[in-house]
Amino acid sequence: MAQNWNADYATLAKRGFMLGAGLFLLAAAVEIGGHAVGTIPAWGNTLLIDMEIIGLAIGLLSPLIFGVVLPLTE
Repeated sequence: MAQNWNADYATLAKRGFMLGAGLFLLAAAVEIGGHAVGTIPAWGNTLLIDMEIIGLAIGLLSPLIFGVVLPLTE
């Protein structure tokens, strides 16, 4: 017998989008600010680029997964 999770998918989609947007904006602000003040080491630049990519992926996939796919599977 299957049990339902009874999740609020709209809230999860909004929070996931905000998490992704926050990651992206934080990484972009630190990168711009770091280059304005001085130089950023290569590992730091790689970390910030990865944060931007992961932020975009989370921000774009959360509404798709929590807003479309999971409600259709119940």
